[in-house]
Amino acid sequence: MSRIADCFTRLGQQRRKALIPYVTAGDPLPDVTVPLLHALVGAGADLLEVGVPFSDPMADGPVIQAACERALEHHVTLHRVLDMVSEFRRQDMSTPVILMGYLNPIEVWGYEAFAGAAAEAGVDGVLTVDLPPEEAGELVGALRKYDIDTIFLLAPTSNEQRMRLVSEMASGFLYYVSFKGVTGANRLDVNAVESKLQELRRYTRLPIGVGFGIRDAASAARVAAIADAVVVGSALVGRIPELLDKPDSIPAALAAILSDMRAAIDAGT
Repeated sequence: MSRIADCFTRLGQQRRKALIPYVTAGDPLPDVTVPLLHALVGAGADLLEVGVPFSDPMADGPVIQAACERALEHHVTLHRVLDMVSEFRRQDMSTPVILMGYLNPIEVWGYEAFAGAAAEAGVDGVLTVDLPPEEAGELVGALRKYDIDTIFLLAPTSNEQRMRLVSEMASGFLYYVSFKGVTGANRLDVNAVESKLQELRRYTRLPIGVGFGIRDAASAARVAAIADAVVVGSALVGRIPELLDKPDSIPAALAAILSDMRAAIDAGT
């Protein structure tokens, strides 16, 4: 059983929902990332989503675009991100780590070589935003050789055919985007999300995480009531620009935000 599957099984037995924070690796400085990941786990993160900086992050709004730019200023590549995961694994061998990024750096590296390096570093899942499931077979095959889960996005516009295909190809969990648009927008309609999740569950037994639009503890709790996992990114990353002059304070500041979300989720489940 993968770390991701094991995590969701354990949470299900405890009747708890997963909290998955997203941060961009290397933002605002490479040395901040690993301490930040540990702080988020300490604040209640069940899984970690680590963004691989990319110059054209098409699914991401201004907050995460800016985070990518800050990281790229320090030449944070996919290779360096795996080094960060390796460093994180020296102290934490249990928390699942998911890489979220875009296809180009993986394609340049080579699917097989990347999959092997990711497994060696301790990566548990890969979400490639701009790789549609119809074209993902080669990468999925390479990752499966190393027991790395492949996470796919589904959206309000996903039709029955797409939901079936993604459910067949995915492992670990499914990531449902709560609205049409980019990260960081404030358009969360929990009733609409609940309706779509009910439809999606006809095609999969995988856990379903919901992201985009989770802005605070209250919205996290509302989503946790209908989903298996809550993914939060911009609400955390958006705090970083205020702390650029004191980067050592970033782990504690973001952990405090996540801790409030953890408490709200647990109070409602």
